[in-house]
Amino acid sequence: MSENEAVSAPKPLDMSTVDQAAILLMTLGEADAAEVLKHMGPKEVQRVGAAMSHLSNIEQDQVHSVLANFMEQVRHLTGLGVGADNYIRSMLVTALGEDKANGLIDRILLGGNTSGLDTLKWMEARSIADVVRNEHPQIQAIVLAYLDPDQSAEVLSYFPDIVRLDIMMRISALDTVQPSALQELNDILEKQFSGNAGSQTTTMGGYKCAAEIMNNLDSSIEGELMEAIKEVDEDLGNQIQDLMFVFDNLRDVDDRGIQALLREVSSDLLIIALKGADTELQEKVFANMSKRAAELLRDDLEAKGPVKLSEVEGAQKEILVIARRMADAGEIVLGGGGEQML
Repeated sequence: MSENEAVSAPKPLDMSTVDQAAILLMTLGEADAAEVLKHMGPKEVQRVGAAMSHLSNIEQDQVHSVLANFMEQVRHLTGLGVGADNYIRSMLVTALGEDKANGLIDRILLGGNTSGLDTLKWMEARSIADVVRNEHPQIQAIVLAYLDPDQSAEVLSYFPDIVRLDIMMRISALDTVQPSALQELNDILEKQFSGNAGSQTTTMGGYKCAAEIMNNLDSSIEGELMEAIKEVDEDLGNQIQDLMFVFDNLRDVDDRGIQALLREVSSDLLIIALKGADTELQEKVFANMSKRAAELLRDDLEAKGPVKLSEVEGAQKEILVIARRMADAGEIVLGGGGEQML
């Protein structure tokens, strides 16, 4: 087997959960796979779709391994019939964590409906910006707090500096949103494209939400916006910055976490990202690879030559997206806080 084939067709034990999902869907056939994808969110569809397009040379034992693993997991699931509500709550909290699960639980179990807001998650960032551009800044803040941080960051990039500052200040001050307000916002959005909120307030916004959005902004916008926030409220700026996780903070991730992350990152992406990393972080990466792999990576780094800062920052942010996704899934633990990325 060639080196390229080894990369495109990983052994069962080395496969990521996304690759396993891709193989499983590919075995179902187009119609059944499409039915499964209908129940996934936009980010999940994008990730699984990308994995399906990149996988090749899948061996029969890999397919068997994936199917056996899937059957072993579903064999223990008994959420049908009595106690379904408790099962759903437990399953969602385990899978998503308390904060993320609460809103989804409300919509499923309390009959809530945020289809207007959910529609935005499938739209291009520029289109979302156009939809909310003329709304009150508080509405804009609630919308961006509701979206995923990377999508919110892209939407934010289409607003003028002064508007970005206002929205970020409002997101930081958000805590909960009354169901009537959320329903009103949903109705506004449904008039433009396609409601009944639950009985509980919805938690969104806050310092952590602001930090996650800031993490996903381009470095130039992030730096300017952070300076502007600190000019208005230095304590707020420091609190947001303390919650931000940047590439250099990977030094604080334990060895097991680094090894898990490296399995999800391509060599080409890692080389570009490490061109902008300090010696300490580079050595941590080398130490968590086999001796042969570390030697090859060192050679590739030296041979790479100069790389544009924008390319380095882009590669680092891609790796951070993977790291945060793995942290959300409980696969690794990220350390907190840090200075702005180089």
